[in-house]
Amino acid sequence: MLDTPPIRALLLEQIHPAAVSILESSGFVVSTVDRALSEQELIEALPGVALLGIRSKTNVTEAVLEAAPDLVSIGAFCIGTTQIDIAAASAHGVTLFNAPFSNTRSVVELALAEIIALTRRLTEKSSGMHAGNWDKSAEGAHEVRGRTLGIVGYGNIGTQLSVLAENLGMRVLFYDRADRLALGNAQSCLSMDELLQRSDVVTLHVDDRPSNTNLFGAREFAQMRPGSIFLNLSRGFVVDYAALRDHLISGHIVGAAVDVFPVEPMGRGDEFTSELRGLPNVILTPHIGGSTEEAQYDIGRFVAGKLRDYVIDGSTALSVNLPGLQMAAPPGTHRLVHFHRNTPGVLALINRVLAEHKANVEAQLLGTRGELGYVVTDISTEFTDAMLGELRDMPETIRLRVLS
Repeated sequence: MLDTPPIRALLLEQIHPAAVSILESSGFVVSTVDRALSEQELIEALPGVALLGIRSKTNVTEAVLEAAPDLVSIGAFCIGTTQIDIAAASAHGVTLFNAPFSNTRSVVELALAEIIALTRRLTEKSSGMHAGNWDKSAEGAHEVRGRTLGIVGYGNIGTQLSVLAENLGMRVLFYDRADRLALGNAQSCLSMDELLQRSDVVTLHVDDRPSNTNLFGAREFAQMRPGSIFLNLSRGFVVDYAALRDHLISGHIVGAAVDVFPVEPMGRGDEFTSELRGLPNVILTPHIGGSTEEAQYDIGRFVAGKLRDYVIDGSTALSVNLPGLQMAAPPGTHRLVHFHRNTPGVLALINRVLAEHKANVEAQLLGTRGELGYVVTDISTEFTDAMLGELRDMPETIRLRVLS
């Protein structure tokens, strides 16, 4: 049963209508804005809003969270969450959800298309034809079959790319800082240098952790084989694009495809600047790796479902910042969720308050993650104001919600 007045949700940056349908069908009131909002615009828009949906261009800062006491949860309708101050969100009792799997296939298909296009020199052939130049030559054009693909970052996207590339007849090498199980006939490399020296095509699929900043620069490009191809469909801050330009102009690298950039325009139609513009052997795309109708539908459905479930029954399955808890409610019970600092004895304190108010616990589940703890409790009697007041006044309490 939802609280009254209805829960308000604000969705930004052209999130798929599937998300709106899911939230509205659960009784939420949904507003949409088709672009990213600035910090001040967000501060002005969030009073009374419980759920915020964003993509990669909206930054949720500590100042925004400080000014949004009604905000309960944020949905990042994308993979990355670096645009959100996660520590500040946790401190304000705001849960985070993202879509770590939904656009995997779309990114992989774009990578494969670009590998084939660059290996066959299609960009240069197309540019020449548009300029009226008929150049029917096989020079520098190759099949991908038999060539070696080096994947840096062997997570969800890297592993699926590995399988499909092997099905095309490519040999696959991969490097990841974590131990990863090789799929098919893929081979793990002990170092990135080894991968670079053995690969005809190098593609980056790393995550957005700060340690990946400037992962790939002049030294790494120099390690690549002469005549090789480079792709980055991961994060813009990972690569030194000035160094990439130098190696493209020198001919050491014969082609590149880039989908992500250190600084990206805020909206459609804004000017895009890059040192890679104008190079005929470079495919530039506006951060569209996951921008297919299929992926955006899946992302909208997935993240909106997580937001709905968190509001209605307190489920935190696949939360970015909270332990993943999911518990069926026994019939005839009332549910309370307690978001707290993870210190010893919190559960005992909660249950002492409940016992003092004659509340019988029918079911209870506790999970912790780092400095945060989360408890779901079902009792067979109504919650009293005095009981809730004592729980809220506990020094460890970050946020207390009564769901039914």
